[in-house]
Amino acid sequence: MKIYLGSLALCLLFLCCGKNNKTEKADSELAMSINVVRFDKIFFETPPQDLNKVKEEFPFFFSPGNNDEVWLEKMQNPLWRELYGEVQKKFPDFENKESELEDLFVNIKHYFPKTPTPKVITVISEMDYNNKVIYTDSLVIVSLEMYLGKDHKFYQFPNYIKQNFEPNQILPDVVSSFSVQKIKPSSEKSLLSQMIYSGKKLYMKDKLLPDYADNNKIGYSPEQIAWCEENEGYIWRYFIEKELLYSYDQKLASRFINPAPFSKFYLEIDNDSPGQVGGWIGWQIVRSYMNNNEVSLQQLLDTSPKEIFEKSKYKPKK
Repeated sequence: MKIYLGSLALCLLFLCCGKNNKTEKADSELAMSINVVRFDKIFFETPPQDLNKVKEEFPFFFSPGNNDEVWLEKMQNPLWRELYGEVQKKFPDFENKESELEDLFVNIKHYFPKTPTPKVITVISEMDYNNKVIYTDSLVIVSLEMYLGKDHKFYQFPNYIKQNFEPNQILPDVVSSFSVQKIKPSSEKSLLSQMIYSGKKLYMKDKLLPDYADNNKIGYSPEQIAWCEENEGYIWRYFIEKELLYSYDQKLASRFINPAPFSKFYLEIDNDSPGQVGGWIGWQIVRSYMNNNEVSLQQLLDTSPKEIFEKSKYKPKK
């Protein structure tokens, strides 16, 4: 089934113009209450004759380039309504996630006091797995059609992509989108720099989602995280022996950093490995750096990959 809502995606983009590392809980006085707006319900449960009321309340979701017939058709299209029905089965309410989001925003306020607390709006978009969550200063937009469960009949994606189409990935995806605003990519494009950039984003999940298991933070299965832990020394030795850390070979990102069905050592172990093992090693380097240096989270984010690596005293587990 193909779902298309290009103008909504453009509007969203316009708005953008494990437990063993559990950290301290944020200050209790920062406790807050949020209200998640279910735009998905509002849109699909609004009678067509009342479309203008929705447009007046949520003008940023309605591109001026589309006339009302476009939105009316979507309200009544059988494929869209079937998708809406599946979302409502999975998320009849949002209370559990609302509570988790409140805890997350408390943690964000603790580490980033000047960061405003955004409004959270749930939508049904066009199954763009690269933008499941969009975090802006004032809004967090969550596309619920991307969290129906990896085995859902609507998902025609490779397993390594759809394995994270689970409800327990909503909060990690919120942090991933938030971290992009807070962490500047290094101007240096060596493999090591890319590893530590990924490591910073994952370490932010250590601090903001302290109760989440490591596999959920990085989007692995329990078996994949176990593989990395068991093979940490081998992965590191491979990077050193092949002199990859300071290489600028552009293919290294697709081999070891970007999401992929497996990492590409070009060896028999490839099919047993998960993708992104370079990011996982970068995470361990950042953790080692934080364990061996008295620095704040913000100081970590501002520190260069070179300094982090040199001061990390990182030693892989054998």
